[in-house]
Amino acid sequence: MKADPATQLRLLDLQALDSGLDRLAARRRSLPELKVITARTIDLDAVGDDLVGVRTELGDVARAQRRLEDEIELVRTRAARDTDRLGSGAVTNARELENLQSEVTSLARRQGVLEDEALERMETVEGLQRRVAELERRQADLQAEVDAASTARDKANGEIDAEAVRLRERRATLVPSLPEPLVALYERIRTSSGGVGAAPLVHRRCQGCHLELSGGDLREVAAAPADEVVRCEECRRILVRTAESGL
Repeated sequence: MKADPATQLRLLDLQALDSGLDRLAARRRSLPELKVITARTIDLDAVGDDLVGVRTELGDVARAQRRLEDEIELVRTRAARDTDRLGSGAVTNARELENLQSEVTSLARRQGVLEDEALERMETVEGLQRRVAELERRQADLQAEVDAASTARDKANGEIDAEAVRLRERRATLVPSLPEPLVALYERIRTSSGGVGAAPLVHRRCQGCHLELSGGDLREVAAAPADEVVRCEECRRILVRTAESGL
């Protein structure tokens, strides 16, 4: 394939633009904010699961506490009613009076047990409420980190997008000035060679694979006409001769 030396040098300009676009894509993939967002989102999911569990437990305990308080109120009402009957003098039968006094005593014991249990439930509720508050604070802190990282990510992506547009515009201007067969060869090599389709020969070293050419290869390159498109024998990339090739 033939291409005048100036055209081959412009191919290096195209490679520089493509390498710039590749670096921007790599930068986009490796933004530090992405790791923060991923890690904090995982943490948020875990905290959310914990919140669901604690709130469910809190709801269960709170309902049990309300049932307990309702039972205590029933015991109190019944005890007050029996105490009123005892004090009214309406009960005169000794056996009935004894039974009533026994029931008042039993109700008092039952009320004490229920109130102790209600106190324990109340302490459990308070503990769960504190846990919910802690988890909600943690959730808010994590969400703030995600939001801040997302804002930073979007800003960085905006900068990357702007630079990518600039490089693509320059590329779109440059490509039509190059022979189509040369561009096709370059693109084919670039696709199969890690994004580098053309590299300069600098101080007898291919800048694509960074290997120094052997004596025989150097002589062949030196002997090739200036408009001959030569390729590195090691990496098969298009090898562009420059003033610094050392030939």
